Amino acid sequence: MSVSTRTHSFVKIKIMFISIISFIAGIVLVIKGADWLTEGASALARRYGISELVIGLTIVALGTSLPELVISTGAALKGSSGIALGNIIGSNIFNGLLILGVAALIAPIRFNARMLTREIPFNLLASIVLLLVSGSMLLGGGEGEYVTRYSGLLLLCFLAIFVRYTFSITGTDEGEEDEHERLSVAKIIFFILIGLAALIFGGNLFVDGVTALARVVGLSEAVIGITIVSAGSSLPELAVSVNAARKGNVGIALGNVLGSNILNIFLILGCSATISPIALDGFSFVDFYVLLASSLLIYAVTRFGGKAIITRIEGAVLVAAYVAYTAYLIMRS
Repeated sequence: MSVSTRTHSFVKIKIMFISIISFIAGIVLVIKGADWLTEGASALARRYGISELVIGLTIVALGTSLPELVISTGAALKGSSGIALGNIIGSNIFNGLLILGVAALIAPIRFNARMLTREIPFNLLASIVLLLVSGSMLLGGGEGEYVTRYSGLLLLCFLAIFVRYTFSITGTDEGEEDEHERLSVAKIIFFILIGLAALIFGGNLFVDGVTALARVVGLSEAVIGITIVSAGSSLPELAVSVNAARKGNVGIALGNVLGSNILNIFLILGCSATISPIALDGFSFVDFYVLLASSLLIYAVTRFGGKAIITRIEGAVLVAAYVAYTAYLIMRS
């Protein structure tokens, strides 16, 4: 082996090592930042008597979606469209197949009336809208096309409709006492500021690390975004949902996943595409239709068969579907 070849190999290994360290440090900071910001925001909301339902749907769901928001918008700002869109598609597939599947394996998931009439239809609507704004991806192609700024603004309009509808059918809870209300204003501000700082710094580290890693390994940004980035940024949803399922509170597991999926498309993709048009190069129509299929599956099991439940057997099917899709991505790359 020549000196130049050994030098090149050494440089490649060094870049991979630095990229992996940056990737890990970034995701740790992003997840902790999301936790701190959610803690402060929840305490602030309860101080003003906002109901538990609204807090759960908006603040908690947004808190667990903040990693995706920071990573995708950061990638959009740096021109890494594959990571920005791949993170969103991959996160929603990860949520809808793997997280719900694992939660159902732990304890069958029962849907309540509120989820049947709001989150589940909105979750399906979000997937359909994403497919529609993705140009000819609907017909099996999409190379050279973009999710445009106009499409991003349209997604933000759908977000406004969803948030307005959520607040219109829920009220406020007066005089609730819990650990959050005992936080001082200074602590609330500290949690919010430290959370934001960790999110911003960690998001930059994460995007830089995973982009460099993709180039060294030779995988496309789209595949990296759909797999590694989406799985890493979905860790808060996974932790919340599995913990809730273990405690028998599967409603929280389901509500968190559905709320996060809706925000991922309407808020995060809306913001990312508005910042910079998102190129569809590197993506397959299969990615979009797998996302749509996961949303349709959740909708179908709650609307047909006379049961609003995901059983352990159905949970195993969801997990198997995610494993099969991941294997397809690896072979495609």
